[in-house]
Amino acid sequence: MTVERGSAANTMRSYGTDLRRYLQYLETLGIDDLGAVQEGDVAGFVTALRSGPSPLAASSAARALAAVRGLHRFAVRDGLLADDVAREVRPPALPARLARALTLDQVEQLLAGCVGDGPGALRDRALLELLYSTGARISEAVGIDRDDLDIAGRTVLLRGKGGKQRIVPVGRPALAAVDAYLVRARPALASRGRGTPALLLNARGARLSRQSAWHALRGAAEAAGLATDVSPHTLRHCFATHLLAGGADVRVVQELLGHASVTTTQIYTSVTVDTLREVYATSHPRALG
Repeated sequence: MTVERGSAANTMRSYGTDLRRYLQYLETLGIDDLGAVQEGDVAGFVTALRSGPSPLAASSAARALAAVRGLHRFAVRDGLLADDVAREVRPPALPARLARALTLDQVEQLLAGCVGDGPGALRDRALLELLYSTGARISEAVGIDRDDLDIAGRTVLLRGKGGKQRIVPVGRPALAAVDAYLVRARPALASRGRGTPALLLNARGARLSRQSAWHALRGAAEAAGLATDVSPHTLRHCFATHLLAGGADVRVVQELLGHASVTTTQIYTSVTVDTLREVYATSHPRALG
């Protein structure tokens, strides 16, 4: 997967965890040879993941099955097994979910939660502004190098899943926050490290981690007094839903988000239903009839 598909390191770690679970499950069945596995054993693994004292969500179980199916498919392709017993095993049905998004006022409140003129506060403000302005995943945001940001052209290069790259616009407020960070914070942070091309640095002068970025987001939410849950994808969700609510084409949003399929992007369109209802109620002559 790393060599042929260019799968991301995070994906590989997740698949490794899933396959270790699978091997442990097979051990409980007394199976120590992949060739002895039957289709019912694979289906039983999925059932086991969804039950017990710590059941996995349907999405996590589906990912685990994808890893197992990939393992068996690889074994057959390389001549290690004659039959692919995992081929017909289906993942659990995923519930239809609406992406959680904040209102524009709540986003402004969240961004205002990064207060102070210290290096950490300026960096966190730049991080959050970039997340909302570009729709970047947190892993993509912390992966930005200084040379990836074109301030004159108001764009940034993001490196997405599977090594795929895309260039997205950056709004003026985000550029202003980044400029303030570059001038007043990054030099002090960089002086503590050994030199790195990363745009966003931690207190030791190294590249900011996903975990630290997540803590910055949560800290801003708490400082802003936001009662709603704020997740690592919150600002990405807001970016998509606010664009669509503003009339952006779903395929343009797909490109900006770096989604391989427009189907993935379309989940955000359902979030705008409330907006559509409001427009209908105030605009249609017989809406209240």
